[in-house]
Amino acid sequence: MTLDQLIAERRLLGADALARARLISSETGDRLDAVLTRLGLVSEKALAEMLSARLELPLADENDYPKEAVAPDTIAVRFLRDVRAIPLRMDDKQIEVAFADPTDPFPAEAIAFAAQRQLVPLVGRAGDIESALDRLYAQEIAQSEESGEADEADLERLKDLSSDAPVVRAVNTMITRAVDMRASDIHIEPSDDALRIRLRVDGALRDAETLPQQQKAAVVSRIKVMAGLDIAERRLPQDGRMRVAVRGHEIDLRVATSPSLHGEGVVLRILDRSNLALDFDTLGFTPDVAERLIHVLRQPHGIVLVTGPTGSGKTTTLYAALTILNTAERKILTIEDPIEYRLAGVNQMQVKPQIGLTFATALRSFLRQDPDVMMVGEVRDLETAQVAVQAALTGHTILATLHTNSAASTITRLLDMGVEPFLITSTLNAVLAQRLVRRLCQNCRAPGADGRALLAALGRTPSPEDVFFKATGCDACNHTGYRGRVAVTELLPVDEEISRLILARAEAREIQRAAITMRTMLDDGLAKARAGETTLEEVVRITREG
Repeated sequence: MTLDQLIAERRLLGADALARARLISSETGDRLDAVLTRLGLVSEKALAEMLSARLELPLADENDYPKEAVAPDTIAVRFLRDVRAIPLRMDDKQIEVAFADPTDPFPAEAIAFAAQRQLVPLVGRAGDIESALDRLYAQEIAQSEESGEADEADLERLKDLSSDAPVVRAVNTMITRAVDMRASDIHIEPSDDALRIRLRVDGALRDAETLPQQQKAAVVSRIKVMAGLDIAERRLPQDGRMRVAVRGHEIDLRVATSPSLHGEGVVLRILDRSNLALDFDTLGFTPDVAERLIHVLRQPHGIVLVTGPTGSGKTTTLYAALTILNTAERKILTIEDPIEYRLAGVNQMQVKPQIGLTFATALRSFLRQDPDVMMVGEVRDLETAQVAVQAALTGHTILATLHTNSAASTITRLLDMGVEPFLITSTLNAVLAQRLVRRLCQNCRAPGADGRALLAALGRTPSPEDVFFKATGCDACNHTGYRGRVAVTELLPVDEEISRLILARAEAREIQRAAITMRTMLDDGLAKARAGETTLEEVVRITREG
């Protein structure tokens, strides 16, 4: 049974969409499975799981892919790339091979003939297969490119179907690589003689590639076209959004351009909804903090503030809070700058200062729409703070962010803004401060890190029972030792003692000392380091930032 027959049988796709994919496949010569995922009609994961279940074949996971190429002298990498397959294991009798589309008999017969062994097929995600080919056959691919023999398919994966221009392929390849590496941002930085591409992965920037001088203007123009920006305007910064299909998933990108000495620079923020975790446990909240925060969120009215520097995950935490509050009985309105993710059942609004739509004016208009919960992207000024306080006093729940270094300093920041102490004590329910630390790769982390000097730097006495882990590096984490990030938090509930200090306009240090039940970010970070979730170096980094 062919792939399109299986898709029709399992109703994985509508008849019209499948017919369109068949037509594009026949016109371009691309494989049907590649067209389906490139157009975003079917995700690679859903396609692989369907094939595995229907054909009763094992689904290859990341542990199945080899550390060294299997039979590299027997099967050409250009052929494997073209048929989207990779050998996993081989002995004297059998060769195991993962296929993106095992319904096509030709690749299996060709590999079995070349290896002179019985073939055992598995189903693999196309992205996993391509990543493994890049890793295992990097030298062969480089040699073929240097000799001018690179297969055109190697360069045209995920190309724009309406054009085969090199710049289109370069931009698509750049975005795909960033998504594969779980990057949060792509930085495109022009220099005097080249275009530097850097990716922010787990909060740290790393070099990705350098494009030649002649592609500088073309790459930026291509991104502007995709984001609906003005190509002719090169003197002023511009902001936009675009959506692309990568590996069969819809990926939103927030685009910001800015002029510089050597041309326009661009930063793309990758908003991958498929990897968005909207529960406190996945974000790294300890059970006791999550439980207390949920209790605060469920109070009938009042303000909950989430604080921290830019890029500390504040908006994601607010979205997780909204997920808990998002029921049929509540009307939820948000005013954001910008809207990062679209939430089902939530009415979201984008700030537009050029027409007078600010956080404060939006909040005022919200009050006439009978909401239960309102989220404010950021409290930037006294006017916004005062409107939020008035809304909380009239029986609404307000969630908002603020840029401060700790939970206690948030209260002094509100006082400095000009909010009256009695209004703060009447409306503020709690303050959550947070940072993000890099999470140790669970495949290669190793115990035995000497934490005595770092603990001393943090003002803590080492204990003989303390065991800390260190980053080593493996294929799963791109040899960085880290994979993903985890939140380090502190939650300050406004109780009677804290209220008394607010009314006395106490300093942040006094409020911090009075919050004896609060587990500080340092305490939370050290607990996560002892549990092997992160390293002491990461805890020191975020503590010194604060």
